[in-house]
Amino acid sequence: MTYCVAIKLHKGLVFLSDSRTNAGVDAVSTVRKMSVFEGHNDRVVVLMSSGNLAISQAVKHYLINSDKSIWNAQNMFEIAELVGEAVRHVYKNDGAALNEFNIEFNVSFIVGGQINGEPMRLFMIYSAGNFIEATDENCFFQIGETKYGKPILDRVIEPQTCPDEAAKCALVSMASTLNSNISVGLPLDLLVYKNNTLEIDKFVHIDKENPYYNMIAQTWGERLREVFAEIQDPIWEKHPDNLFEINIDSEENQDFLDNIKVALPDAWM
Repeated sequence: MTYCVAIKLHKGLVFLSDSRTNAGVDAVSTVRKMSVFEGHNDRVVVLMSSGNLAISQAVKHYLINSDKSIWNAQNMFEIAELVGEAVRHVYKNDGAALNEFNIEFNVSFIVGGQINGEPMRLFMIYSAGNFIEATDENCFFQIGETKYGKPILDRVIEPQTCPDEAAKCALVSMASTLNSNISVGLPLDLLVYKNNTLEIDKFVHIDKENPYYNMIAQTWGERLREVFAEIQDPIWEKHPDNLFEINIDSEENQDFLDNIKVALPDAWM
């Protein structure tokens, strides 16, 4: 399993991926899930994958070596079509053989970036080769083990979010996932692209010694526990028919809300 997240903002794009792959608890290895295609003053394209490793590697090989590739596509929509075409090509070649061994054709991709002359775009491609595009209403995509890292993205990310804050949010999302699922793991690849620059703005490979990531993982857990402890316990009120209701102390609850508005970002409220 893996976890990848990509965020499309007005000011740029953020991509984050883990690197753990496994075929059981005793067959765990490290494989980078992010591929970067950077053409001189022409294009920046980032591809992230999840699912069966052999399938995703075959798709990447097709994308790089076919006559029509990421390097000569005219726009990002065409690149999304190429990824979908590559997925269907691999399925046509390998799908029947995989089915004979009861192996699911499981793969998904996120591809995003910018080609000179057009705006940034971000797409998610499914196992059937079809795809969807990010919009202001749905400005981030996740693939792989998505459920643990989604709540913070839903609460914080907006198109107006600045790239550095979005990168921080993506790392919190990843830390939440690592904390709850051992099939996702370090090291991580984090990339930030600034709109209209046509070059990588920031890239970092994050391992277990990275001080910022360790601070994020520790601080997030501590602050969550602090907030949880400040929320009052339920007040149990017994009814004559032996049923219960739970209630709150209105004055204590208002004090908590006043304090939490100071402690948490405006985007949470």
